[in-house]
Amino acid sequence: PKSLNSFNVEMHEQMRAALKTIRNEHNVRVMLLTGNGRGFCAGQDLSDRNVNPGAEAPDLGYSIETYYNPMLQAIRDLPLPVIFAAGAGANIALACDITLAARSANFVQAFCKIGLIPDSGGTWTLPRTVGMARAKGLAMLGDKLGAETAEQWGMIWKCVEDDALQDEAMKLARHFASQPTKGLAMIKRALHASTDNSFEEQVLLERDLQREAGRTDDYREGVAAFMEKRAPEFKGN
Repeated sequence: PKSLNSFNVEMHEQMRAALKTIRNEHNVRVMLLTGNGRGFCAGQDLSDRNVNPGAEAPDLGYSIETYYNPMLQAIRDLPLPVIFAAGAGANIALACDITLAARSANFVQAFCKIGLIPDSGGTWTLPRTVGMARAKGLAMLGDKLGAETAEQWGMIWKCVEDDALQDEAMKLARHFASQPTKGLAMIKRALHASTDNSFEEQVLLERDLQREAGRTDDYREGVAAFMEKRAPEFKGN
């Protein structure tokens, strides 16, 4: 928290272990990602690398390939809803499904200020969420983007009051934990695929996923509850 939860190797390894546990625990229905202290994450811990004059240049591509890319892919591919709730953060937030931000939060693409490019999928997600013109402005100027504007631009799901953030996040997590998790995972798969698929490819994928969804116990429970005019009791299978 003292360094705004900036990533070093130890933190990456802990995050990888946590994501693996979540994926393998079949009773986990939702993941809520947040951070202690004043902000969620300030990015890479710059003190974790030696960039002094005369020192061998660090291989930043190795760091991305070994740590950041697998982490973001694991978050994106989790077969359950992922909620991001924090007072700061940028590209990790864009990899999650539902992002809540405190009104005081700012999202900053600070890479340009030290001669780097947005990573962790930022150059892919930014143009798709806010448009190319705004993505270029954020990435090339490195200005702060407030939570209210981020909501207006469609970058995040909702901006909430600071003192309500944790309660809103837990309310959302409890909701998702009671829902048909496998069906939600298939919604994620379909929406992610839509960015690259043609219309014809997408409707074929919808056919295949709907066939799979129609064979779940949760679908049967959902229909039964509707017919019996009662609240459904989904099990996530």
